[in-house]
Order: sequence, then structure tokens, then C-alpha cells
Amino acid sequence: MKHIRSYLTFSGNCREAMNFYRDCLGGELDLQTIGDSPLAAKMPESMQQWILHATLTNGSTVLMGTDMVPEEGRIRGNAVSMMLDCSSEEEVRRAFRRLSAGGGHVLHPLEMTFWGALFGDLKDKYGNTWLLHFDQNA
Repeated sequence: MKHIRSYLTFSGNCREAMNFYRDCLGGELDLQTIGDSPLAAKMPESMQQWILHATLTNGSTVLMGTDMVPEEGRIRGNAVSMMLDCSSEEEVRRAFRRLSAGGGHVLHPLEMTFWGALFGDLKDKYGNTWLLHFDQNA
């Protein structure tokens, strides 16, 4: 297995969310709208600016998203979290601060763990759960 990548589903605010994540985490953001895809003729005018596929890439970190909600609707659960393994204490603190801003909710603040890592988790303003980790022993 080469990679496991996270793919988030939104309901019309994928562009806003992915721009927020780019501002928090850095990287290059590529967005493809429904209107710029072969699906355009099959979709209502109200969905033409929705995001068919978004990719945020920062080094080997890739986060993807879409506004294409399944027929049963978007169901928010607690089964999926985004694990962000940071390369420095400064990086984990900065990402934690940025991701929890603007209506996010800190579930567990950053703290030293028994396994020697700085770790905390939060739910961002879009309802997605993030686990942030920096292993000082690595």
C-alpha cells in the first residue's frame, strides 16, 4: 500500500473549506468545478460552481474533497478523522491554532503524552475531526 488519503465530502462549501485548510496547512490547491467537467450538461445551474474534485498537496501530504453528496445525503459521524503528523513543535502548534479558529472546538488541547509526543485533537468549523501529533523522539 503506497498511501492512504483522506477525502472529505461537503454540501456546497468545499471551495471555502479547502481554502481554509490551505491557509492552515499550506500547499497547492487545485479545484475542478462541476461546470468545468463533462458532468456540466447533466447538472442543474445551481451546482455549476460546486467542486467536483479538490486536491490540496503539501509535500507528501494530500487532502481531497468534493461537493458531490451521495444520494442518501451527507452523514456526519465520528468514524473518520484527519491525522496530521507534524515535523516540529512549532508546526503542530501553528496548525492546531489555525484549524481550531473561526468556530472550531478543541476536544483535547495539545499536551505531552506518555509515548513522548505532543498530541491534541479538535473539530474544525466544518465539523471535521483532526488529530495533531508531533513525536519528539522521531
